[in-house]
Amino acid sequence: MRFILYAAALLLLHFLLTASFCLAIRTTVGGDGLGFRFPEAPYYRNGVECPVSSGDRNLVQVAMTLDFEYLRGSIAAVHSVVRHASCPENIFFHFIAAEFDPASPRVLSKLVRSTFPSLNFRIYIFREDTVINLISSSIRQALENPLNYARNYLGDMLDLQVGRVIYLDSDLVLVDDILKLWNTTLTNSRVIGAPEYCHANFTKYFTAGFWSDPVISRVFRSRKPCYFNTGVMVMDLVRWREGNYRKRIENWMEIQRKKKIYELGSLPPYLLVFAGNVEGIDHRWNQHGLGGDNIRGSCRSLHPGPVSLLHWSGKGKPWVRLDGGSPCPLDHIWESYDLYKGNLIKHQSFPSAFANFFEYPSYLF
Repeated sequence: MRFILYAAALLLLHFLLTASFCLAIRTTVGGDGLGFRFPEAPYYRNGVECPVSSGDRNLVQVAMTLDFEYLRGSIAAVHSVVRHASCPENIFFHFIAAEFDPASPRVLSKLVRSTFPSLNFRIYIFREDTVINLISSSIRQALENPLNYARNYLGDMLDLQVGRVIYLDSDLVLVDDILKLWNTTLTNSRVIGAPEYCHANFTKYFTAGFWSDPVISRVFRSRKPCYFNTGVMVMDLVRWREGNYRKRIENWMEIQRKKKIYELGSLPPYLLVFAGNVEGIDHRWNQHGLGGDNIRGSCRSLHPGPVSLLHWSGKGKPWVRLDGGSPCPLDHIWESYDLYKGNLIKHQSFPSAFANFFEYPSYLF
C-alpha cells in the first residue's frame, strides 16, 4: 500500500511539472551571467470589444529603449501598459537596444519573450557611433548615455509603415489605458504631442551664453515656448521624416559642442526645435519629476490633478531606493508593477497532503 501511494505521488509530481497550469512560477535567467530573474507575467487578453488587428491597422505602436542598467524599469513599464490596456494584444512594442550593451539584443529578446509570452514586439539595434560624436558633457553622467538619444532616430529605425508611435521612457508606469493617449490628435501639422508646463522657468534650460547670443537665441522669437518632458511623446513619424527633424536636432547638438548652450542631455535640442509648437496633452499623462532633481534625487509628491502616468525622471529611481531600504512613498506604486525577483526563485508549494510521501527541492526549475 505504501509503495502504491509513493508511486501515485511521483506520478502527480510529474503531472504538476508538465501540465500547462503548473504551480511553479517560471523564472527567466539572463544569459552571459547577467543573472536577471523575471517570473512570467500574467496573460492579458483582448476584450470582445477590441478590433481585430490587420498588419499595422488597429495597433498601438509604442517605442522604448531596452538596456542593462534600466532593464528592471523597462519590464515594469511594459507590465503596467499591458495590465491597464483595454486591448493589450493590439499593442506593438518597438524596443531599441544599444549595440554594445552588456545584455546582447538576443539575450534581451529571449528575456522579454519569456516574461511576456504573448507580447508583440521587435528589438532594433542602435549603433552608438551614430550619435557618440554629437554628445557633449552633461550635468549628470547618466544623461550622456548614447541610448538616451535613440528617440531622435525612430523615424530612421522603424519601418516606414509605422507612421505614428508613442515614445515612453523606462522609468515610468501607466495606471490608465494607453489607448486614450494613442487617440491624441496632432492638430495644425504638429509633429509631436506632450504635456506642456508653461509655468516653468524656461530660461533655466539654457545657459547665459545662449540667451546673450543675438543669433541663436532668436530661435524662440516667433514662438511662445513652454517646457515639456521628452519621456512621454506622441510622435507623427510621417511628418518627422518629411521635415527631417532628426537633422534639425543634430544641428543644435553640433552647436552645443562648440558653444555650450545647455547643461542637460537630450532634452534641450527638443525644446529648441519644438517648444511653442507642441500639441498639449493633459498633464495626467506625465506626472514627472518623481525621481527628484538631477543632483540629490530627493522624494517628491504628485502634481495636483488626476494621474494616468507616473514618471520617475530625475536622479532617484524607484528600484534603487527600494533595494537600498529608503523608498519614497510613491515608489511603492512602482513596486506593484515590478517583476524582478533578484536571486530568489519564487515557487508555490504542493498541497500539504502530499508532503509526507516524498521530499522535493525548495525550488522548481
